[in-house]
Amino acid sequence: MQIFTKSVADLVAEAEAEITALTPSQVQDLIAGKNPPVLIDIRDVRELSASGRINGAVHAPRGMLEFWADPESPYHRDVFSQNDSFVLFCAAGWRSALATKTLQDMGMTGLAHMGGGFTAWAEAGLPIDMEKS
Repeated sequence: MQIFTKSVADLVAEAEAEITALTPSQVQDLIAGKNPPVLIDIRDVRELSASGRINGAVHAPRGMLEFWADPESPYHRDVFSQNDSFVLFCAAGWRSALATKTLQDMGMTGLAHMGGGFTAWAEAGLPIDMEKS
């Protein structure tokens, strides 16, 4: 049996101590502003189909995020080079906390994550797009 010296909760807490976390209402205010950040939805495609999306969010699956963000990667996506402000989110905020910390460790700036994730967004009554894409 494996013995872990850190739990996932420990890793998330460490990440959250080093990254910027925003509430869903703060994110809503930012996207309504003059220079909105790019929202990066790192949830699995099945989660998007089941729960809906935040209109305008870019889907970047967690497994490809670092590859898409890195300008030196053959998998780089231009969306990561065309803005200087990004807010990552997942379903509950754990994956996005870890992902934000990883991108920050890679040298990316202008990053935040949405605490509570898509679930907190939905619970706040903010708009959700249920259209299939």
